[in-house]
Amino acid sequence: MAKIEATQVSGGLSATGMRFGIAVSRFNNFITERLLTAALDALERAGASGKGVDVVRVPGSFELPLTCKKLAQTGKYDALIAIGCVIRGETAHYDYVCSETSRGLQLAQMDTGVPVIFCVLTVDTLEQAIDRAGLKSGNKGFESGLAAIEMGRLSKKLRSSATTSDATQKKARRS
Repeated sequence: MAKIEATQVSGGLSATGMRFGIAVSRFNNFITERLLTAALDALERAGASGKGVDVVRVPGSFELPLTCKKLAQTGKYDALIAIGCVIRGETAHYDYVCSETSRGLQLAQMDTGVPVIFCVLTVDTLEQAIDRAGLKSGNKGFESGLAAIEMGRLSKKLRSSATTSDATQKKARRS
């Protein structure tokens, strides 16, 4: 039986020299501000500089996808974080906002190639939101900051690997 030794590629958790964009919803800001503070803490602890992080505020979670896509299209950022909080109400509005926000953020990263970290709490109650913004369940903002670093680094590695591979293939075709 053959043993395959696969090459392992991972992102790493050093934010030194990286640029991040964070889009933050003002709706439910008592939650989103806690998530933002924790995301910034994670980036700072990993070596990001203040000049390497831009924060853009939007009215609500529904506006996050367009904002993230426009930020990604600037080419300035290694990764983006979308921060929002949608709490279920009595109507179907919650379902539409959650569905289209997640779909739009996925499309933004797929269309641009820039990682967009999903830090949009979609919860049934205010208590659940509070728990995920720093009490019982840790802070999803901090986790998102770490994910942005890792995915930003991984994307850089994969891009440079693809560029090197393309150059090697072109050279081989000419020979």
